[in-house]
Amino acid sequence: MTHLKHVLDGYRILDFTHALAGPTATRLLAEMGAEVIKVEIPPVGDMTHAFPTVRNQRSAFYVQQNRGKKSLFIDVKTPKGLAIIKAMVKKMDVLVENFAPGAIARMGLDYATLSAINPGLVMCSISAFGQTGPLASRPGYDFIAQAFAGVTHVIG
Repeated sequence: MTHLKHVLDGYRILDFTHALAGPTATRLLAEMGAEVIKVEIPPVGDMTHAFPTVRNQRSAFYVQQNRGKKSLFIDVKTPKGLAIIKAMVKKMDVLVENFAPGAIARMGLDYATLSAINPGLVMCSISAFGQTGPLASRPGYDFIAQAFAGVTHVIG
């Protein structure tokens, strides 16, 4: 009998996401068998750490969206922290981020830099209005995207 594997067994994901859209995407990857390593930037990390708690001062929302992931707090704004991340990128298949467009590049982790380190790396950038275009620089979350799309008008 052959041991059945998850569809993404063996894939390694570096997760620079926070809030909802990014952590949900990477949680799904973890549920499909990928090894997901969530990177949080000090001093706060993912803002959802501060959401309501269930027990032991842990946010239920944070636990729900990040279950099955490994976690790392590292300051990529320091040369040492950036070097650690770049060393990790060599062994990753995918990097997912959902900062405002341009933020990951300002950290020194833009696709051109990362693909020079690991030519096979796939990078996924999640944002409310895309990475280019007239609205790309605008921040946004679910409710803002719903309003722009007209969903809030339809649901009242």
